[in-house]
Amino acid sequence: MTAVLLLDVPENRPIVAVAAEAAAVTVDRVGPYFKVSAPGPIVIDRRATGCRHAVWYSSVAGLLHTKITQWDKDALRLEER
Repeated sequence: MTAVLLLDVPENRPIVAVAAEAAAVTVDRVGPYFKVSAPGPIVIDRRATGCRHAVWYSSVAGLLHTKITQWDKDALRLEER
């Protein structure tokens, strides 16, 4: 299972919303965090989120059995470790 934690702050909500559009992605709450998870890779398009670079590159709070395989101006790609 691929899973990432993002702090529940207004700046991160568009990222969570875009991630949740994928059919296999689920979003849960864990304390003050959103837990975005899927049985396979998670890919989030930065432009679709409307996030500026500073928010984009500071959004990930934690990874759960997951590695980041892409995190650039185009997308965040997460895969199971």
